[in-house]
Amino acid sequence: MTVDQSAISFGVATDVGRVRRHNEDSARAAGLIFVVADGMGGHAAGEVASGIAVDALMELAERPVLHQHDIVDQVGEANRRILESAARHPEQTGMGTTVAGLALVSGGGSQHWVVFNIGDSRVYRLIDGHLSQVTVDHSEIQELVERGVITAEQAQRHPGRNVITRSLGRDPMGPVDTWVFPPYPGEVFVICSDGLSNELPTEEIEDVVRAVDDPEVAAGELVRRAVEAGGRDNVTAIVVTLQGHESEAGVDEDTAPREAMGGPEGRQPTGKHTADPKVPTEGAGDRAAGEGSTGESRSVV
Repeated sequence: MTVDQSAISFGVATDVGRVRRHNEDSARAAGLIFVVADGMGGHAAGEVASGIAVDALMELAERPVLHQHDIVDQVGEANRRILESAARHPEQTGMGTTVAGLALVSGGGSQHWVVFNIGDSRVYRLIDGHLSQVTVDHSEIQELVERGVITAEQAQRHPGRNVITRSLGRDPMGPVDTWVFPPYPGEVFVICSDGLSNELPTEEIEDVVRAVDDPEVAAGELVRRAVEAGGRDNVTAIVVTLQGHESEAGVDEDTAPREAMGGPEGRQPTGKHTADPKVPTEGAGDRAAGEGSTGESRSVV
C-alpha cells in the first residue's frame, strides 16, 4: 500500500517514574520518523546522550525522501556526536544511550517500514490484533534467554537485566539492527524505553493498544500503568497508528511477509540492513557504568 503522512497518527508520553529524580529518556516524533532513547551516565550526562541521539535522528524528518541507509548512517552520526561531546566535557565521560525507532522509507519503488535499535529499548507491532516484539534486546539477559539458560519470565526480574551489550557512546558502537517490511493497514507500533517493558508484560501492552484507538491516549495510559506498577525507572512510550483496513493491503514481493514479523518465536532481525530479515550480527562496546533502571548501576559490556 501507499502511505500518505495524513494516515499516520501518533502520541508521545514520558514520566520520571517513582525512583529517579530526573528523566534521562528522550523521545521525539516528526515527519515519518519516531525515536525513543534511554540515556545512561547519571545527571546530567544520560539525558545529554539521549538528547543528542534523538536530535540527530530528527534531522532526517526534514528530508523529502528517506532511505534505510540514511537511518543507519544517522545512528552512527549520533554516536560520533556523543563521543565528541564527552571528549569536550569531562563530566560527561562514559555517558551513553540506547536508541530504538521506526521510520517510513522509500526503496525499490515502494514504501517500507524500517524498525531499528541498539540497546534494550524496544519496538512492538500490533497486527491483526496480536502484539509482538519486533526488536531483540542487546543485553546479557537476552543472550541467556536465547541459550535457554533462563526463561523469558525469569528474565523480567533477573538481577543482571540492566547489563546491555550495545549502546551509543561507545567506540566501536556495534551494528545497528534493522527490520524492513511493508506497511499494513490498521497496524500499531509501540516504541518504548525499558522503564515500560520492565514493568508491563506484553499481554498488558497489547490490551491497552487494542482497547484505545487514540495513540496519544494509549501512550499516556501505558506510561501511567508502568508508573503504577512500580515506576522504578523513567518510562517513555510512543504509539504510532497507521489508519486503514486489511482490504487495502497490497502484496510487496521485495520485502519479508508480515508473518515473518512474529513474536519472540518468529521475529527475524537483521544487523545486515537488508530487506530480507536474518539473525543479527553480534556486537559489543567497551565496558562502562551509569545509573540503572532500578536505581542500581546500569552497565554496558
